Amino acid sequence: MEFGNLLQLLAAPTHLTWQMVVMMIAGGVLIYLGIAKDYEPVLLIPIGFGAILTNLPLTPITSEEGLLGLMYHVGVSTELFPLLIFIGVGAMTDFGPLLENPKMALLGAAGQFGIFGTLMLALFLGFDLNEAASIGIIGAIDGPTSIYVSSKLAPHLLGPIAVAAYSYMSLVPIIQPPVMRWLTNTRERTVRMPYTEREVSRTTRILFPIVVTIIVSLIAPVASPLIATLMFGNLLRESGVVERLSQSAQNEIANVSTMFLGLAIGSTMTGAAFIRLDTLLILAMGLLAFVLDTAGGVLFGKLMYLLTSKKFNPLIGAAGISAFPMSARVVQRVGQEFDQQNFLLMHAMGANTAGQLGSVIAGSVVLSLLTGAF
Repeated sequence: MEFGNLLQLLAAPTHLTWQMVVMMIAGGVLIYLGIAKDYEPVLLIPIGFGAILTNLPLTPITSEEGLLGLMYHVGVSTELFPLLIFIGVGAMTDFGPLLENPKMALLGAAGQFGIFGTLMLALFLGFDLNEAASIGIIGAIDGPTSIYVSSKLAPHLLGPIAVAAYSYMSLVPIIQPPVMRWLTNTRERTVRMPYTEREVSRTTRILFPIVVTIIVSLIAPVASPLIATLMFGNLLRESGVVERLSQSAQNEIANVSTMFLGLAIGSTMTGAAFIRLDTLLILAMGLLAFVLDTAGGVLFGKLMYLLTSKKFNPLIGAAGISAFPMSARVVQRVGQEFDQQNFLLMHAMGANTAGQLGSVIAGSVVLSLLTGAF
């Protein structure tokens, strides 16, 4: 080892700031939550480790030629990793419950209320329009959508937005139930909705991703990659003739892309850029967006409860977000707290898949509005 390199190595601790130490601790907390609490470990562990690496002083790993720098440039700046993940998400999503009960699409739309409510609050707090839209998109409760939109509109906020989106996704079972209980009464929570399976033809399942891609791409061309990759993955699933491709999309492609994306996002969590008042505001507004999404879905469910002569369970509205299938399972669990013989899961699955689709469409609309691509 050359003498100059040895001196540089010995001087590394003097370049360690308290902000770096705090962010390395934060990275450790994310790793702990992923391992000990099983909160989205496939993302929180890479993000946490990336946060530790990027705050080590004098390391070249985050430079443009370094490992994390290359990952960010190749996979995040180009939006490649989120889009590859969307192919996997599409291949894992069964839109059958939504096709069997199309009215659940309304709940998927209502579950995006937090996006636009938080956008308005961010504008009021002094963020510019692109930043406010990127913060609001946390309300999609969809990590890839949040990353894709924010990387185009406000890349300097990508770190806190991604961390907020994925952290709150992992906290669905904790955040949603109190809002659901607060907005409903016992009579509403105990409405039973017998599930009658309607056969959806194979032709319909195959045409659905193709038609949705065409319609959304014509309405919002700038965001067509979002809907196209999601629906392409679903087409692989529903075609029934490319099982190897479908399984690869669900497993190898999704897993590798998620791992690299997590490391790249963690590399943006530098002490100097992350420990700021703006970051705390973003995290707080991300939580608010999640609460507003849940409230919007439940309130729309209460409207459907009234319009159907009290035959619709408003709890199902909480599943109109993109956190699939966690949110549907939360609805089932909360419903059975008040009636153990009440089975809401399949209805909630319809709303949940609608929320998955709704989050992508909402992201597409936001991008199109702000880029003038309508």
